[in-house]
Amino acid sequence: MTKLFTAASLVFSFGLVVATTASAHHSAAMFDAQKTETIAGTVKEFQYTQPHCWLVVTVPGQNGGEPQEWRIEAGAPTLLLRMGIEKSTFPVGDKITVRFHPLKDGRSAGEFLSATLSNGKEIGMGFGAPPPAPTASPTP
Repeated sequence: MTKLFTAASLVFSFGLVVATTASAHHSAAMFDAQKTETIAGTVKEFQYTQPHCWLVVTVPGQNGGEPQEWRIEAGAPTLLLRMGIEKSTFPVGDKITVRFHPLKDGRSAGEFLSATLSNGKEIGMGFGAPPPAPTASPTP
């Protein structure tokens, strides 16, 4: 009985550590959800990978200055698919406008909200995939 209790305690403790780590990993605390910024530039890279996708955009420098690279973090590929975003959605070299929540520390990065592609199509939160079909309500 003692061995069973010890084994169960170890499994529970391990599960608690893993759950806590996963929860901390998925925190969006570094982003300022009270602010929304927009950049317009050229797609440098789109990393369609787990656990988060990354969109890298080169933005022209202000007043003729050096171009600036922005790294925009998005959700997992499965989440992006639900928004209508596929691996081929952001081809390298395409002009794009991106809306995002910026990092609180001011670095050139943020959390993806939506994008307007070079063809004018808007995708992201509230765009892209059609809404789910309504569920039938029971008749009285």
